[in-house]
Amino acid sequence: MTHAEGLKDQGSYKPCNLVAGEYPRIERIVTIAAGADLTKGAVLGRITASGKFALSASASSDGTELPDAILAEDAFASSNDVEAVVYFSGEFNEHALELGAGHTLDSIRIPLRAKSIFLAKNQSA
Repeated sequence: MTHAEGLKDQGSYKPCNLVAGEYPRIERIVTIAAGADLTKGAVLGRITASGKFALSASASSDGTELPDAILAEDAFASSNDVEAVVYFSGEFNEHALELGAGHTLDSIRIPLRAKSIFLAKNQSA
């Protein structure tokens, strides 16, 4: 048996490219509303009536049109509400964000800044 025969693939490591700086991050567990699977880095809005979170889309009128948080982990909510960790403050790589319909980096930058969420130009995700 050679040395190489005893080695096994332990998987791969992909560093997190979402966090972009040292600004303090505040994380909380929230409820993600059923309706879509979301990926880490999704820009979320809060549904006014229920307090649940969903992907922020500029044309929405349920409260989610206002960017409020950034998803810190994948959330598989296509069928059911799920709990997930979100960031309520911090500095994040704008290239690693998932934006909802109608939003651009320019349209979310100021509303997020008002919530102590800052965007930086980091390397591509």
